[in-house]
Amino acid sequence: MNTRIIVDSTADLMPEYKKRVSVVPQTVHFGETEYIDGVTIDHKTFYEKLIESDVLPTTSQATPSAFIKEFEKVKEAGDSAVVITIASKLSGTCQSAHIAARGYDNIYIVDSCSGAMGSGILVELAFRLLDEGKSAEEIAKILDEEKKKIIIVALVDTLEYLKKGGRISKTVAFAGTVLNIKPVISVIDGEINLLGKARGSKMGNNLLIQEIEKAGGVDFSKPVLLGYSGISDALLLKYIEDSKCIWEGKLDEIRYTTVGSAIGTHAGPGAVVVAFFKN
Repeated sequence: MNTRIIVDSTADLMPEYKKRVSVVPQTVHFGETEYIDGVTIDHKTFYEKLIESDVLPTTSQATPSAFIKEFEKVKEAGDSAVVITIASKLSGTCQSAHIAARGYDNIYIVDSCSGAMGSGILVELAFRLLDEGKSAEEIAKILDEEKKKIIIVALVDTLEYLKKGGRISKTVAFAGTVLNIKPVISVIDGEINLLGKARGSKMGNNLLIQEIEKAGGVDFSKPVLLGYSGISDALLLKYIEDSKCIWEGKLDEIRYTTVGSAIGTHAGPGAVVVAFFKN
């Protein structure tokens, strides 16, 4: 019996893992126009529209019927599946997966309690376990424990999108823009938290480094993934240069990808994101 890994489209993955997963898409709405995440809209187009739009896009959870399509393929092949979803605190997608799984055997659902690249590194860990010969049930059980150690921290370049999303007030956003404030946020256990604020990118990068250390440091035996929101990776490359002390001698290469709509909507373009398992 083969084991398949199924994800929803909010998981941000490196290309080599995108080829190995089955993806259940969410939908993204810009006003009245609906797009299928990862199918009729890619990350580049998403950010182009985000910058142009006066209102924030909204996303709709993946539906039970979309999951059933994948579960039918699993059943017909006589396979098993591990399903990794965005945090249930952020979306109803996990609930849709549970509804769809009724009546199917050998389907194991893992609420990542994370999103974007947090889900991404959990998927990478799932493939490591799969390649070691673990069963779907064993993989799901291990992931349910390991997900508790996932940390996402992000340096946000602009307060505009946190303001639009109601995460901060207009007054705070205006003052922050005038003072060139760069907030650092975290996504832990499915909740977005403001960790601190810095003036300028240099201080912001330093604050991001401090927050990683404060979280307990990086477990380099497990996957680590960096990311950027928007169209340019320039701010991320600057951060990588500023944070050499964390990565040098620990990683053979610093892997990064673009951040999708799940976090990109709230962070806006220009964010630098780090996802890792803490020690």
